[in-house]
Amino acid sequence: MSSAATGGPGETVGDDRADVMGPVDAELLDGPPAAPEPVAQAVPDLPEPTRVPLLNVANLLTLSRLLLVPVFLLALFAEDGAHTGWRLVAFAVFAIASITDHIDGRLARKHGLITDFGKIVDPIADKALTGAALVGLSALGELPWWITLVIAAREVGVTLLRFWVIRHGVIPASRGGKVKTLTQIFAIGAYLLPLPSWLEPVAYVSMGAAVVLTVVTGVDYVVRAVKLRARGLRAVGQ
Repeated sequence: MSSAATGGPGETVGDDRADVMGPVDAELLDGPPAAPEPVAQAVPDLPEPTRVPLLNVANLLTLSRLLLVPVFLLALFAEDGAHTGWRLVAFAVFAIASITDHIDGRLARKHGLITDFGKIVDPIADKALTGAALVGLSALGELPWWITLVIAAREVGVTLLRFWVIRHGVIPASRGGKVKTLTQIFAIGAYLLPLPSWLEPVAYVSMGAAVVLTVVTGVDYVVRAVKLRARGLRAVGQ
């Protein structure tokens, strides 16, 4: 039997669809054309973070405060601390060093000059200056040793607490802590100055206030450190 069937007279109907559809584009038989390969685009280079130089103005001020500590002690102990001129020099050096503590931190934050070096050295310089003044005044017999020990114990204890909770977060400085620092500086300055007898109560009262604030803010710091550590431990499920 032929593969073609006979239709009308002289007409043959084939089952070959090619005769009906006509020429077919080979690309259509092979499927849709492949999508063009994406063209790689150049990614712009991101600017590298600005490196803060180690010897910037904030760190230099911090170092100057640290270097002023022995200068301060030399002036304080000159002629057994009894010479008015040298006491004024000691007061001036202490005041200048204390002012740099405010300036260097402000410059570092404002101009992006914060470095790991500054974070480490700045509190060391602060403690060195305050500790040298308190120990010096106690060694001269002008300030009771128990006051020096209380303040020193608080400062050392707070420093250790920072390391104890550092992996859980940072405890921000409180307003009470800032007032404590200013009161300590004022009280030490009053003790350094050769005040007349009628002004000596100013030194006693200010130092008493400094001791109270030192203890109160120290206890507050301990409470906040314990709470911060507890929250950190709960967060990790310990």
